[in-house]
Amino acid sequence: MERLMRIMGLEAIFPRRNLSKGCADRKIYPYLLKGVSVTRPNQVWSTDITYIRMAEGFVYLVAVMDWFSRYVLSWRVSITLDVDFCVEALKAALEINCPDIFNTDQGSQFTAEDFIKILLENSIRVSMDGRGRVFDNIFIERLWRTVKYEEVYLKDYADVRDAVKNLGDYFRFYNEQRPHQSLGYKTPSEVYFLGSNSGKIAAARQANYHLNFPCFLS
Repeated sequence: MERLMRIMGLEAIFPRRNLSKGCADRKIYPYLLKGVSVTRPNQVWSTDITYIRMAEGFVYLVAVMDWFSRYVLSWRVSITLDVDFCVEALKAALEINCPDIFNTDQGSQFTAEDFIKILLENSIRVSMDGRGRVFDNIFIERLWRTVKYEEVYLKDYADVRDAVKNLGDYFRFYNEQRPHQSLGYKTPSEVYFLGSNSGKIAAARQANYHLNFPCFLS
């Protein structure tokens, strides 16, 4: 199909691979996870942006994930790549708990002052992937593959609201019902909440269905 489109001079309207371009004047933090053994929830969180196709056009999706449990703490959808939807996702995740290390790529959303300030105010160590090193954030890359092959590619979302509703349903399934071989066939929710020493576990679990699975944010 792509070959035929090139012959006909047509081009699909989808975003390019590099959704999170850096800014030369912003501080880049070192990658802190090389050789680090992740042994418990809230030791390392990470985030990333991907695009989600619809019947017409696309939206951007950001998620915050706990590395140890693969638990998706929060997510947001936007029609733009402004930093606001990433900040909202970060704030929502921090309502549940706080990690020791937060890993991102070097994109402009994650090097923005509004985003970094929240991490530093919560005494969270900032880690950033090496440029072009996709395997530095491998767990969330695997999440995107799972979401797209098990959910997005099977459906044609009619519009943004349809995308948000279906993604919300899928992330609940992913967290609460989908066992992972790498987790001993437990769900991310089981591993995250059983391994977390937070005193707000029950409240956080309930909040996860309301606060972190939001209506569409532009």
